[in-house]
Amino acid sequence: MKALIIVDVQNDFCPGGALAVPNGDEVIEPINDMMDSFDCIVQTQDWHPTDHHSFASTHEGKSPYDTIEMNYGEQVLWPDHCVQGSTGAEFHKDLRNKPSQLIIRKGFRKDIDSYSAFFENDQSTVTGLHGYLQARGVKELYVAGLATDFCVKWTALDGRKLEYDVNLITDAVKGIDMDGSVDTAMNEMKEAGVIMVTASDV
Repeated sequence: MKALIIVDVQNDFCPGGALAVPNGDEVIEPINDMMDSFDCIVQTQDWHPTDHHSFASTHEGKSPYDTIEMNYGEQVLWPDHCVQGSTGAEFHKDLRNKPSQLIIRKGFRKDIDSYSAFFENDQSTVTGLHGYLQARGVKELYVAGLATDFCVKWTALDGRKLEYDVNLITDAVKGIDMDGSVDTAMNEMKEAGVIMVTASDV
C-alpha cells in the first residue's frame, strides 16, 4: 500500500504567516488533486507550546535564524510559530482535511524540536507514525508539503532509514531556502534514494 504524507500545510508556513515559506500556499492545489489516489493519508502539524526552546524569543540576545547547540545537536532558532491552539497552527483553509485518517502533532515537547514526521530531532523519540504505517501495510510513501529543506527533507530521509520506498512530489513542496538549503536538501534526498516525481505521475 502507498501513503500520502502531507507535511505542515499550516497558516504560519503560508504567505502572511509567522514563518512563511515563499509561495507556500502553492502546494495546496496539487495536494488536493492527489488525495483521491491514496487509501492512506497522513497530515503532520507543528504544535508548539508558547515557550518552545526552538523559539528565538526564549533565548536572551538571540535572533530568528541564529543557531545554538542543544543536547541533540545544532538547532536553528525560529520566530514564534504554530503555537498550540493559535490560528497560525491551523491547517490552511483551502487544504482538504476530510480524506486524512491521521494527524501527527510534533514539536509539542518544549525542550526538543521536531522536523520529521517519524522522529523528533534527537532521532530517537518516535512520533508513532512508523507503527501506524506498518499496521496498515504501507511500504511506499509520497511526501508533499512544507518546507522542502526542513520538515519535508527529514521526513523523507527518515522514511528511507526505515526502509520505505520514498517519493518526493517535487511540484507539491516549497522551501525556506536559507543559503542554498533547498538545493542541498534535494541532493541529500536523492543520495538517500528518494525518487523525484510530480503530482501528475501520481
